[in-house]
Amino acid sequence: MNIEQARFNMVEQQIRPWNVLDQRVLDLLSDTPRERFVPPSYSRLAFSDTCIPIGHDQTMMTPKVEARLMQALAVQPGEEALEIGTGSGYVTALLAKSCRHVVSFEWFDELSAMADRSLQEAGLKNVSLEVGDGIEASTGGSPYDVIAITGSMFQLGDGLRAQLRVGGRLFVITGEHPVMDARVIVRVAESEWSDESLFETSLAPLFGAGPPNRFVL
Repeated sequence: MNIEQARFNMVEQQIRPWNVLDQRVLDLLSDTPRERFVPPSYSRLAFSDTCIPIGHDQTMMTPKVEARLMQALAVQPGEEALEIGTGSGYVTALLAKSCRHVVSFEWFDELSAMADRSLQEAGLKNVSLEVGDGIEASTGGSPYDVIAITGSMFQLGDGLRAQLRVGGRLFVITGEHPVMDARVIVRVAESEWSDESLFETSLAPLFGAGPPNRFVL
């Protein structure tokens, strides 16, 4: 596989046509080696328009959703970012190359260790990786300019909204398969948030954040 041609095609044929017009985001996706963050058995799918399994019933987002996430968050160089769901570490890398520092939580030790290796190989040092329930552990912590939730949630509680600084942005995908809603939430004042629906998609849920079990009697 010609990696550079595949990367170019990913950006020009998948990402740009999907309303990603921010040149900074397009350059970021072009310059960040996605192939380093894909499990070896799926290396040939590194640039494809598919959710790649990474283990523990978790998947990578498709490239176009990753790009829309970055465009919606409009991350700035001096900002602090929180990521819930380190996963492969690819979105972590995109955030790290765009802001001052990223704190990223992952439930599974194995995935966090895999992401750590990939981030080190990419030379990214402005990342703090944590293992555990990021939704619970991050509540009450430092306020953030940017929060990226990289697995779907059945619904978003108030705790993560409250972690935003005024002017801060949060990206989340909520709902149930097969139709979920990608949203960006902005804290516009101390007690006021805006909530914009961006597009419909479907994504594997964060561990423990899927829909409640329904029993039929």
